[in-house]
Amino acid sequence: MKNRKGQGFLGLAIVLAAIAVFAYVGYISLPQIKLGLDLAGGVSITYQTLVEDPSAEDMSDTIYKLQERATEKSSEAQVYREGSNRINIDIPGVSDANAILAELGRPGSLYFADETGATVLTGDQVAHAEAGIIEGQGGGRSYVVSLTLTEEGAKAFADATAANIGKPIFIVYDGKIISYPTVRQAITEGKAQIDGMESFEAASDLASFIRIGSLSLELEELRSNVVGAKLGQDAIASSLKAAAVGFAVLALFMLAVYLLPGLAAVLALMVYVGLMLCLLAAFNTEITLTLPGIAGIILSIGMAVDANVIIFTRIKEEIGEGRGVEAAVQTGFKKALSAIIDGNITTLIAAFVLYLRGSGTVKGFATTLGLGILLSMFTALFVTRFTLQSLIKLGFVNPKFFGKKRDGRVIHFIGRRYIYMAVSAVLLLGGVVGMTRNSRDLGGLFHYGIDFKGGTSTNVTFLEDMSLEAISARVVPVVESITKEAGTQTQKVEGTTEVIIKTRSLNLQEREALSEALIDNFGVDGEKITAESISAAVSDEMRTDALVATIISTLAMLVYIWIRFKDIKFALSSVLALVHDVMVVIAVYALLRWSVGSTFIACILTIVGYSINATIVIFDRIRENQTVLPRNTSREELINISVTQTLTRSINASLTTFVMLLILYIFGVSSIREFALPLMVGIVLGTYSSVCLAGALWYMMGRFWGKKRAVAVKEEPRAKKAGKKKD
Repeated sequence: MKNRKGQGFLGLAIVLAAIAVFAYVGYISLPQIKLGLDLAGGVSITYQTLVEDPSAEDMSDTIYKLQERATEKSSEAQVYREGSNRINIDIPGVSDANAILAELGRPGSLYFADETGATVLTGDQVAHAEAGIIEGQGGGRSYVVSLTLTEEGAKAFADATAANIGKPIFIVYDGKIISYPTVRQAITEGKAQIDGMESFEAASDLASFIRIGSLSLELEELRSNVVGAKLGQDAIASSLKAAAVGFAVLALFMLAVYLLPGLAAVLALMVYVGLMLCLLAAFNTEITLTLPGIAGIILSIGMAVDANVIIFTRIKEEIGEGRGVEAAVQTGFKKALSAIIDGNITTLIAAFVLYLRGSGTVKGFATTLGLGILLSMFTALFVTRFTLQSLIKLGFVNPKFFGKKRDGRVIHFIGRRYIYMAVSAVLLLGGVVGMTRNSRDLGGLFHYGIDFKGGTSTNVTFLEDMSLEAISARVVPVVESITKEAGTQTQKVEGTTEVIIKTRSLNLQEREALSEALIDNFGVDGEKITAESISAAVSDEMRTDALVATIISTLAMLVYIWIRFKDIKFALSSVLALVHDVMVVIAVYALLRWSVGSTFIACILTIVGYSINATIVIFDRIRENQTVLPRNTSREELINISVTQTLTRSINASLTTFVMLLILYIFGVSSIREFALPLMVGIVLGTYSSVCLAGALWYMMGRFWGKKRAVAVKEEPRAKKAGKKKD
């Protein structure tokens, strides 16, 4: 017994030490976490085309390619059009504009020419250029630039290299020869390497020139400056306060509902938070933390709690059936394992696809979500279990420390399926009504924000150096008295009194009214107020990438569930419930005219990741009960029993995440609230669809396919009889 208690004390000491270490390392690592433009500001660069009136196609192509370049520096970089011939690049988490300009290079003309001076390849025929290192057999290194050509470029380069073997091909940038590699053989596969670089830096410079020179338009730098955060320090402070309060409420809830296991879960969550901070700091070159990134962390915290709730509910059930505490804990973890793994893997699939196919904020969301899920699985399955076993060894084996759950009255969910479907139909119909009204009143299906439809950027030089908090309190109300619309974005140019104000598109009269209001209220010089139209920061390509990524991830989840559950009906029902949640949230956006901006994408992606997990838990119980319940149990009874058994878990898991978001909404600034409110709706919908719709869909599919099989069986003997008569 003494040895057992000693093991318990040692185990608990290890957990507490881990919490202390990770908390300390995480705390001192906070300054190293790279924050996005919305949280900490960054560098803003404006380029102007040398052509006065570029075509929309060339501008769109150039913006897309610059987005690809800027994303290499930060996944959260934004590139958008300003005026008729300007392109603005916002790169978060950096403060040295000159260094960024040096890395991007000055976008100019680039082409490849032979000895006669004839152009053999243009810059826009190069799809990608990247510096690399090749390790030699003797330990030496050579530095190269790898080129990938477009289909058209591959053909042109094949002809050129075949005709110039043994001769140089000149790479000309802005009229100057920057490299002249010798052709050794005809290059026909669309890929080439330039070797002989004296250093990796030289190879990187050449690759940068080639990449930036492949733009459709020639650009010149108009201005560059360091800008402050869009949301300001008050947004960060309020988010941290909300996180602290939310965690405290979460801890109290887990302790009150789950008693001793709740304590183990709280300690495991502390390890999770410390580890997450450490990893965000360690991977600060790959991860830029923005508002959508915070969403990914919130979702992963919710899933970490969810895993614990599944386990503890199972433990209570085992104790309720008369098992001892130790046996109940072992069995509880064992029975919960499949639901936890399946739920987390389906969400990981979504995160992985979104990372590969997404761009900008989508990629940032996917990164933090994927990292958070892996950590949450580790803490739930290992840290919580280790802590709980240590507490048991200390003598906490009385069932009163764990609680017990007995089967209560079975709720007849399937009998009410048509009511649930009618409610969903009304919500979706409301969305159609909202879209129709918006199309009439707003000229679009939704109330699109600046990020989605563009707007007007007004630069104002104030007489005093105001903080972002002061700008939000004093300037924004003046601006919105003219625009009659919320959602104004402001940024401060560091080292100056200049402020960038972004609003919806303003006509000439509104621009003049805004200038007069700023002059009257702040005494600014009217001649120093400039206004330009800006395009959407969320480009068509980014929206397409997000949509394609969502569709692919949904299909991938469908295939995974089909394989794991060995029943296509489970997979189809899960995905239909998921699509329902997304469509209803979109309907609510339309009906209530919530602003559709960059956070809209993150909100929808969060719902995709969360909703499927709740459905998986219920279907896992149905799958288990198919082997446990009597063989004469009807399909309707099977679903009702399974949903009833998991109802407490469904409510508690959603409640913990909802509370986190509610506190974020209460303490957050307006932009944070704009993000938290739709997520709360999504969490409620995810619970509703999982409990009320998913099982009903599976039931109805089973009945439909059962009838088809019955008809086929009846028709087969009839066909045989007909065949005999004919013979």
